[in-house]
Amino acid sequence: MIRPLPLFIGLRYTRARRRNGFVSFISASSMLGIAVGVMALITVLSVMNGFEKELRERILGMVSHATVQGGNGGLEDWQSLLPELSERASVIGAAPFVNGEVMLTRGSAVTGALVRGIDPAREGSVSRIANNLVSGRLDDLEDGAWRIILGKRLAAELGVGRGDAISLITPEVRASAAGILPRLRRFEVAGVFEVDMAQYDGSLALIHLADAQRLQRMGDAVTGIRLEFTDLMAAPERVRTIASELPGRYRVSDWTMQHRNFFRAVAMEKTVMFIILMLIVGVAAFNIVSTLVMAVQDKRSDIAILRTLGARPATVMAIFIIQGSLLGIVGTLIGTGAGVALALNVETIVPAIEQLFNTQFLSGDIYLISELPSDLRAADVWRISLSAVGLSLLATLYPAWRAARTAPAEALRHE
Repeated sequence: MIRPLPLFIGLRYTRARRRNGFVSFISASSMLGIAVGVMALITVLSVMNGFEKELRERILGMVSHATVQGGNGGLEDWQSLLPELSERASVIGAAPFVNGEVMLTRGSAVTGALVRGIDPAREGSVSRIANNLVSGRLDDLEDGAWRIILGKRLAAELGVGRGDAISLITPEVRASAAGILPRLRRFEVAGVFEVDMAQYDGSLALIHLADAQRLQRMGDAVTGIRLEFTDLMAAPERVRTIASELPGRYRVSDWTMQHRNFFRAVAMEKTVMFIILMLIVGVAAFNIVSTLVMAVQDKRSDIAILRTLGARPATVMAIFIIQGSLLGIVGTLIGTGAGVALALNVETIVPAIEQLFNTQFLSGDIYLISELPSDLRAADVWRISLSAVGLSLLATLYPAWRAARTAPAEALRHE
């Protein structure tokens, strides 16, 4: 016989065929409900983690970890400031940039865009744009060559490819004998990039830093300096240190400031989703209460015999706690296994479903990410599994307490 006694009897009750088939049905539904809830929680949180990771990597691949700008617009002393920032221990990359809003035209096609002037030699240290080029190279952007690299959607909207010419119109105007005319410059398309985010693929264009300075009439000034740190999550602390140590008036910001509301909303959605889906596990745990209440009623004579033979109330209580907890543990194990398997293969399963039903769940024209990513984290699996087991254990307390209070004489009166 298995020792201790409560464990032996609890396991025996769990394995035994019940005289009341309805109790068996409720037991199975409780276990299944916990399994489904745990599986859904692990899968959904993994997908949300995947979205957060993909968005962070893609956004930071374009916007850098931190930015240093002048206090009154353009940054004049960037050439002396750049070496000072690059030499800091936490900085692994620094590059100047110039931003401006323009209109791009090709024949009858006209669209607005954000043009960014970059230094091709330094840009690779602060962004991953070079890894996302569909055609061309960053080195094709040369001073005075008037070349431009477009986002894939932007190039498609204009109907251009590498080697084609487009016209760039700045919002500034110039006076001439013919009247007030906008400033216009022709560019050769040197390449196309794709980062799989409509925000950048459909609105960003890259040109050489010197060409951007001429277009914006900034002289030797730039919009600012972009920085890349060794540790992404330490960016806020590094920015505060840089801001306190830099002489003069500068505006120093990090990625959490620029996208704070966005990532805060993602974190809030994960918390709310965890609570909502945990209610599924809660409902299944409530079914365990029903199962044990009916099991206690069904085993009243057994309980009375055990009490008559000298079993203490704590022993009886432990028997039904073990019986109910076992339902929760088995359901949690099944749900955890299914959830982990689904989370690890969701990037394969979803495309197969889309192909089977000839549909697309995430259209690139609407959503920032057109694929369903997944990032399974061990901490989430443990948190969900332990929460499910904890709820199951909590659900057993009241029925087990009721079983321990069963009076032997009252239970055996009609036997």
